[in-house]
Order: sequence, then C-alpha cells, then structure tokens
Amino acid sequence: MADEYVDSPISEQSSTSRTSSSPESTLLSTPHTSPPASPKPLSETFLPASLMMDRETPDNWVKRNPDLVRLTGKHPFNCEARLSSLFDAGFLTPAHLHYVRNHGAVPQVSEETATEWTLRIHGLVQREATFTLQQLSKSFPVVTLPVTFVCAGNRRKEQNIVRKTLGFSWGAAGLSTALWTGVYLADVLAYVKPIRREAKHVVFEGADNLPNGPYGTSQLLSWAADKNKGMLLAWAMNGLPLEPDHGFPLRLVVPGQIGGRSVKWLNRVEISDHESQHHLHYWDNKLLPGQLMPEQARAEKHWWYDPRYIITELNVNSVIAKPDHNETLVVVKRSPSGDVTPSYSIRGYAYAGGGRRVTRVEVSLDEGTSWALADVEYPEDRFRQFCHEDPTYGNLDLSERDTSFCWCFWSFDVKYDALAQCNALVVRASDESSTLQPRDMYWHSLGMMNNWWFRVAVNKTENETETVLHFEHPTLAGTATGGWMERLKASGQDIMKPVFGKISPRETPDDVKPKEEVSLTKPGVTRKITVEELKRQDRAQPWFVINGEVYDGTPFLNEHPGGSDSITLVAGEDASEDFFAIHSAEGKAKLAQFHIGTLVKSGAENVDPGDNTPDGQFLERAKWKDVKLTRIVQVNHDSFLYRFELPRPDQPLGLPVGQHVFVRLKRKDTGELVQRAYTPVSLEGAVGFIEFLIKLYLPSAEFPTGDTVQLKGPLGSFIWNGLGVANWKGSERKVREVGMICGGSGITPILQVLRSIFHNVGDTETRTFLCRAELDSLFARHGPHRFKLHYVLSKAPATWKWSTGRVNEQLLRAHMPSQSDHGIILVCGPDAMINQAVKPGLKAAGWDIENRLVVF
Repeated sequence: MADEYVDSPISEQSSTSRTSSSPESTLLSTPHTSPPASPKPLSETFLPASLMMDRETPDNWVKRNPDLVRLTGKHPFNCEARLSSLFDAGFLTPAHLHYVRNHGAVPQVSEETATEWTLRIHGLVQREATFTLQQLSKSFPVVTLPVTFVCAGNRRKEQNIVRKTLGFSWGAAGLSTALWTGVYLADVLAYVKPIRREAKHVVFEGADNLPNGPYGTSQLLSWAADKNKGMLLAWAMNGLPLEPDHGFPLRLVVPGQIGGRSVKWLNRVEISDHESQHHLHYWDNKLLPGQLMPEQARAEKHWWYDPRYIITELNVNSVIAKPDHNETLVVVKRSPSGDVTPSYSIRGYAYAGGGRRVTRVEVSLDEGTSWALADVEYPEDRFRQFCHEDPTYGNLDLSERDTSFCWCFWSFDVKYDALAQCNALVVRASDESSTLQPRDMYWHSLGMMNNWWFRVAVNKTENETETVLHFEHPTLAGTATGGWMERLKASGQDIMKPVFGKISPRETPDDVKPKEEVSLTKPGVTRKITVEELKRQDRAQPWFVINGEVYDGTPFLNEHPGGSDSITLVAGEDASEDFFAIHSAEGKAKLAQFHIGTLVKSGAENVDPGDNTPDGQFLERAKWKDVKLTRIVQVNHDSFLYRFELPRPDQPLGLPVGQHVFVRLKRKDTGELVQRAYTPVSLEGAVGFIEFLIKLYLPSAEFPTGDTVQLKGPLGSFIWNGLGVANWKGSERKVREVGMICGGSGITPILQVLRSIFHNVGDTETRTFLCRAELDSLFARHGPHRFKLHYVLSKAPATWKWSTGRVNEQLLRAHMPSQSDHGIILVCGPDAMINQAVKPGLKAAGWDIENRLVVF
C-alpha cells in the first residue's frame, strides 16, 4: 500500500487479516477488469486438523480454523471464535476468526465457475438484467464499507440454560466485523427500475442446496433502494475474495440487521409484490411470543407466518470480554504506605441495529443498584476522517455517512480494592433511540435477540495477605460446560434473577424459595361432575379433564393458537399429559378461568373417560402406545420410509381415511420430548404395521432400528367414509367432485384419500381433479374421465410440459371443479401456499371456503 495512506484506517486491516502477497490479492486488485479468483486456504496450518474434522462431510474440501468453537458438531458448519480471541483481534475480524452460520453444505465454486458466475435480477422491473461479477464492477461504482455482522442467536446459550430453545448454543462471540467490497444494491435497483406501485419487496436467493430449497429471504423495496441503508452486493472481505464459508463468489451484505438477512452464494434477485416464500424466510429468525413453548411452536405453523414476529434490525447489546472467563486477579490486602492502588480495566464490546449509534455504556459493581459511565471508543469513526480509493477497495468514504454499522469498544477502570468488594460485574448499553438493555431475559422458543444485562460473577478466595478474584462468565459457547448460570441453576437458584456472592458454589442454599406452583383451578368452584355427565356433553361445547379437574373449552375455541380442533379433539377426555407437555406457565395460568368443576367417579365401576376405542384396534385417542421401528427404506437423497411394528401382526391400526396420528419420542441427547403429527402412507386396511414417509434434515451415520416411538390417535376433523361420503367437523355430506391441492410433503393426506377413492371398487362416481405427487400410474388407469392431474413446478426445465411458477387463481380456475353442493376441495401444503394463493384464489373462483375447503 502506498506510503501516503500509511496513517489511514484502511492500512490497519492488514494486521487483522491475511498479510501474504498471494496471487489472489493481485487478482482482486483489479476488480474492474477481472472477477476475484477462487480463494486459497486460510492458512496452511489449518489444513490437517480442519480436514480431519470435516473429512466425512460434504465440506471436506473447505479449509477452516480448527480453534473455532463448533456449535453443531461436524456438519453443517456453524461456529464462533473464542471471545478472548475475537476481542483481541481488534476492530476488523480476520476471515479465519469470523463466525459462520451455514444451513447445509457449502457450494463448491471453482475459479472458472466464479468467473462465469451470474446474478439474475428479474420480476416487477422495467428491464430485467443478468450480471457477471466483472459486469457488476464495471457498470456500477465499487465501494467498501466496514460492517459488523451479528447472528440473531448471539448469546443464545444463556437462554438454553434457562430452558432449551429450538436453537443451538451460540456464546457471546456470534459477531464479527470486516471491510466488505462490492456495489450498492440501490444502484443496481435504480438500473433495473422497479415498477412503481406494484413492486414492494426484493427477494434474494442463494445457490446452496437445502432439503426445502435454497436459502432465501427478502427486504422491503423501500429499504433496499435506500443507499443510506448501505446494502451491498459484495465479492470481497478485508481486501481478499470471499472465503467459501462466507459466500464466495458473491453475497448480499445488509448492515444493521441480523446476519440471516445477508444471503450468501447469491445468484438471484427478484423484485416482487410479496415477501420471500423461501422455507427459512418463514421457519427461522423469528422472535416468537415468550409464552409459546418449543413443542407448541413446532406443532402450530401459523406462528411462523405471522409478519409481526420477523426479525430484521439488531437490538442494542453489550458484553464484558475482559476479564475473561476463568481469569484470576490477585489483590494484596495491605499495600506498602504511599503505594498507588493499581487499577483493572474492564473492557468489552457493544453494538446497536438499524444504523443507530451506541450512545452510552454503563457498568455496575453492585449488581445494578448504581451505575457509572464507561469510556466508549468508536473505531468506525476513523473511517469518516479519510477518503480512500484504489483498485481493490474502490471508494471507501464514510465522511458523509451518519449511520453506525459497526461494533464499538468500551472500557471502565476500577481500583483493585473496589474490585475486591464486588460480587459481580454488570454492563448495559443504550442507543440513539434511547433503548436500554433490559435487566431481565426475554426467553422465547427460538432463543434469539438475547440482550439482558451481561453479568460476570466475581468469586473470591481469601487468606491473611491477599484476595484472589476468580471471574466467571454466564456460559461457554456450544456444548462446553461451565459458567455461573449452570452453577447457580444446579444449586437451586432462580437464574433469571441471579444473586451473587451470598451462596457458595458448593453449598445448598437455604434462602432459595421454592417456585410457586401455578394454580389450575378457579377459587370458589365446588361443582362435582360425573363421568357420565362429562360424556354426555356436546362435543361442539367441549369439556375436558386435566389433573382430575374439568374445564369448559367453549369460550376459547376461536382464540386457541392451535385452532379449535386442538380442544374439540380431547372433548370428554383426560388431556393432562398433552397439556403439560406443550404449555407454558402462562398457558397454565390462563387455564384456570375455564375451570368448572371436579371429576368424580359414579357407580361401582372405575370408568376411564378417555377409553372409547373399539376392541382389537391399536390406536386410542387418549392413550400413547409404543411401536417398534423395524424397517427403513431410502426413497431419495433425504427422504426415508419408516415401518413401525404393531404389537400383533394381525392387529388393525384403526385410522379412518383422512385422519392423522401424533408421533412422539424423547431425544437421546437432551431428553426433550418431540411430538409431530403425521399421516401414514401405509395402505388402507394394512394390519400389523404403520409406515411414515419422513424427510431428514441432518446426516446420520446409522439408523435406530429397534427403537420405539409412541403413537396416539386418530386425530383430525375430516374423514373419508368412501362411496362418495365425507364427514367433516361432525357433519356427513355426499360428495361427487373432489379437488385436491398439495405441496411438498403435503402429499401424504391427499394420497391417503386418493387411494381410498380408486381402490374402492364400489366407488365409480367420485371424480378427482388436482394432485401433485407420483400419481402418473393412477392417471393412466383412471384418467381423464374420473381423474384429472396437473403439476406445477416453481422452476422447471425447458422440456417441462406442465405449469411453471406458483399456484394462482388462473390455475385453480382451470384445473379445479366449480363450486357445487356436491363438491369439496382438500388442500395440504405450506401455509404460505394455502393462505396467500389457494384460499384467495378459490374464493375469487366462487368457492365457499368456510364450508367447502378442508385444510389438513
């Protein structure tokens, strides 16, 4: 770098990044004439250890730092640096320490492929365009911005100690800062000219191959087109080509938002009238309500599609990095007269979101009773003092930019003797919106955006001459054990309201109050209800039993997050086990208002209110039963057919067509109860076994044949009785036309009904119109007079003869039957397809969706 820039902030990046004059740095130095070459190994010293760890994974070609803390085992690769290493590296994080969040295998992009890599921009624009990296760098001004990426799960381990969330355990180093080089997204959008009043969203898609399609997400067009938001299409990181783990050869950079919005391996941008429909746009990066427990969140899809819970901008956060976990400090009790008492500098980082500046950081030495201001340093401001331009970085000029997209560092000096009086060090920060880090944790099912006060316990060992201070962070990242949260939890403390210094780590606390049990009954209710009375109650006004108490669910039918079926299915039954498995303390407290009495026995017999299963059939609605896994057949690269054996080889399952069962097991690693609803794919009338088609999302070296799971059922509001008769919500109706719409694994309930229609030799009238699955053989035998079949692919080869794109009103009008008194529509698939396409499309086509649309 030229001598005239020796004092500029950009020259300092080499000390925290790779410094060798390798060939790739020469290639990247001319981005206007040539795209960056394929990146070389981070360091040859990383080669042996990292390859050993990744040897049996699809990423066995990627060079990685073996000192990084792996959070999800060997694969997929998700990691963070040790907090001390990250902090010591300084403002700019070298690539080998930058945190990584991958959902699957890293796309293997060669140098030749990178040269030919294209970005397609299409949709609601006046002119669609496709750019190579070279064309991007020639067509638009090349710029560089310093940006801090933060994973939405940063500090999740603390939440997982309180109660296991659905996410893995990030520590406090799930963030990193780099110089990102590329072109402004706003400039590219201005070139393609989004269509006014129609275009509302910008959808981004990567090239990774995931079970439910590539990773993708979206931004509001008004944000994406605003250059002040700083969004970049970037090909370089700290002056070098992107590493494979960081999106080589092209990625999106979204400053001020969670890292999950910065799509890696970017190859497609669509300007649209609706947000991204990608699976992980909905099923990740949500801040769900705190009363929603993980199992309930998994079981109830609608939470994930509620736009109120999506996470975009980061919240304000701060962490203590120094003293480090397990660091010790010796404080001499009696210093020689006249000696100056030494000081210790407590240090750490802070950040905020949306371009807002951290305005203050405060430190408390008395667990939050009083606070003092820390000194805050903003290294990002040094980039505002210089304008820099060269072939590698393009234009690096923050002189007119008011936004703050990077972390800052804070420090607070404390005299040794004052430090020795502390039981804990606490930090909190505030940003330009005057938002202050909260004292209390907001726990929720996904464990994201955790930003309660960061506390470091100060444990002491004393003798006559000195006090040794031992510093203890709340947790350690990943599966590592340690930290004051685990210790206090084991001692019986409420770690959501920690108390330091009063309880020795090895003592059992006497002053810890037992948690108060949530009352499930309403004061003053003395009514006694017999089993017979419970059974006679109309199922449309459902009563159910929990812990021997009777509750009337009727007033809550329309408000229940899981829908009214969740209540009506347990009408007249004991629902205790399921209720306690998935409901939070808030849910339990709410139950009391529906308490109407206590269940009492009557007559000489002990009647089980939930035992109404016909003799010989396996399934019982109110009782979990064990089945053993006996066979696994691989269907494709990620889907398997699992066969479970019933207790008797001649035993009927007892599942009506159109109904499903609950399947549950306990995870072997955490003991967590996992429960799902499945529709079996075994043929109607099969005895002695049940089969499920299940998609796997993580690699498994061996299959757990011989293991058992538990089943309960049948469940569901729809039953196909056969011979053109259906029962829906307790009402029987004659049906001659059945429209069927399914997406992805939604084929299973549709296929169950379809088989029943065509395998029933007595049914020659019922006609079926649309179903997406492997149904060509049925069509060959029964179409087109009884069975119409049409396929829709979002992306299709040139030889595809069916429809391409999404299900819409035109397709529904063309391939669904018209509304009639003898017709129904069955649908199963993603909520977005059902709520954004099928329901409005059918309604526009004249269908009464309230009374004629069955959603599985």
